[in-house]
Amino acid sequence: MTDIDIGRKPPRSHARLWVSTLLLIVYASFVLLVTMWPQPQQLEFDGIASRLLRALHNIGVPAWFGYDKLEFVANVGMFVPLGFLLGLALARQAWWVAIFLLPAFSSAIEFTQGVALDERVSTVFDVLANTIGGYIGLLLAMMLRAMIHARDRTKIERELWDRRAIAARLQSENAAGAVVRASSPAAQRAIDLDPATRVLDPDFWETGDAPTMRLHS
Repeated sequence: MTDIDIGRKPPRSHARLWVSTLLLIVYASFVLLVTMWPQPQQLEFDGIASRLLRALHNIGVPAWFGYDKLEFVANVGMFVPLGFLLGLALARQAWWVAIFLLPAFSSAIEFTQGVALDERVSTVFDVLANTIGGYIGLLLAMMLRAMIHARDRTKIERELWDRRAIAARLQSENAAGAVVRASSPAAQRAIDLDPATRVLDPDFWETGDAPTMRLHS
């Protein structure tokens, strides 16, 4: 039996890992800069929050939605990209590590704010909001990866099906040709005159009519 040379195994693509890890480092640095800035008033969060609240109230948001609610929502939103990028950077079997990393990262920020930054306020609600946002981003990342995996698997199965269909069609045509040859010598001569049919004939390459055989004769 002739050995089949399948060649070298194609390398794995690390594009997702490198891109998501780079973006994760950049965004985590941004979060640390915003949360660890020693003088938060320099970042003008209060002025931005006031203008945003006025805009929200003008478009119909209830008056009970005040600064505390906005801060909670902002803390949720800030960790959504972090959880999303972390979910993309981790291996598929290690996604559960993010369940512990996200609240641990938020807790470390709040602990540092409470211990080392006098002008910062550290609360458990911030950790809760950050964790919720991180889990939302992680869920979105897992959904995206599952969709891409399902799409790739479907494409591979479709390609395999197409190849099996072509092989089955050729086999059927060869079998039909064999039946015709056996039933009619005239049809046999017509088939012999058809180059495409003769090439597809499994017995063609075992006869002296093959091009390589004629070259050696």
